[in-house]
Amino acid sequence: MPRATPAHLFIAATAHGYGHVTQASAIAHGLRQRHPDLRITLAATVDAGFVRERMPAGTILIDLAMDVALPMDGPLRVRWDEGLAVYSAFDADHDRHLASQRALLAELRPDLLLADVPWLPLTAARQLGIPAVGLCSLSWLDILAESPVGHRLPEALVAHLREGYAGAELFLRPAPSMPMAWLPNGRDIGPIAHQRPRDPAGLRRRLGVAEHTRLVLIQFGGAGSLALPAAAPLPPDVLLLTPIPALADRPDARLIGPAAGPDALPVADVLACCDAVITKPGYGTFAEAACHGIPVLSVPRGDWPEEPPLVHWLARQVPMRCVSPADFAAGRIAAPLAELLAAGPVDPVPATGVEEAVELLWPWLAAPR
Repeated sequence: MPRATPAHLFIAATAHGYGHVTQASAIAHGLRQRHPDLRITLAATVDAGFVRERMPAGTILIDLAMDVALPMDGPLRVRWDEGLAVYSAFDADHDRHLASQRALLAELRPDLLLADVPWLPLTAARQLGIPAVGLCSLSWLDILAESPVGHRLPEALVAHLREGYAGAELFLRPAPSMPMAWLPNGRDIGPIAHQRPRDPAGLRRRLGVAEHTRLVLIQFGGAGSLALPAAAPLPPDVLLLTPIPALADRPDARLIGPAAGPDALPVADVLACCDAVITKPGYGTFAEAACHGIPVLSVPRGDWPEEPPLVHWLARQVPMRCVSPADFAAGRIAAPLAELLAAGPVDPVPATGVEEAVELLWPWLAAPR
């Protein structure tokens, strides 16, 4: 029996980072391909231009934080003590936040809620009888519990995090993920990425550079950016492509992405066609690099609990080197970057997690209403 009205997908993205929107957006595109009439609402505190670039056309953005962000010192370091205070303060007002999110969902009545990965929307949806699914390579319970402040977590916060995640219909763990073995509803799926055709020659033509030019994407995400000295030497014939204005202020670099204007090259297109990526450990860029076969030079984050499974997985998929934050800040990246460029791209890892997630989620959206 066909549906009387188009299905409605509500995506709740965590306040901590744009990568979670990117991860969920791949699933949203897959579901929209399955049904072009699918309505999509995104609740997130992200730039509207980023939403237009990443999410399916017509996505409605609600500028709303459904959880809190961990405070950062740049893209590598979490201010853990402040983070514990932020989470504790948010959870101290648990009942009010839950009531507010319940009211929003009761008004919209989506057919499915997908959380990447705030916990309260999952609880609110379950209380309203709305199917709800978690999707992420981490949970905030696992991040906090394995962090330097893990032994100081309030019992009520732990209980609310556990209630939200474990009470969902499913919790999809895309490769590579933290184990999260405690979840009774956990379901492992393949990598999630926006796979695009690889056309490095076409990218060089668009940039107007010589065929022998090696194109290296450098991006870090998170708060602020790492500083690469203007005089830092690079291997011969390398052009850095970056969405970070501060990193583009050198003759062998070029600004891309939203900061470069409306006609600039999208970051995702550059990643698919570049010769190497310089980044930090994070699901989005790591998965995109593996699913396009791109070598990676990584600057470790140190005490980020998700880092070990990410690095272990990526090192088995593509050529990979690590350079310390101190070496990066001193500009000592030429040698490891040259090794990666010599190794060259490899066969891409299929982004099977997208179709797996679509198959698992679609029954809730296809059911008659």
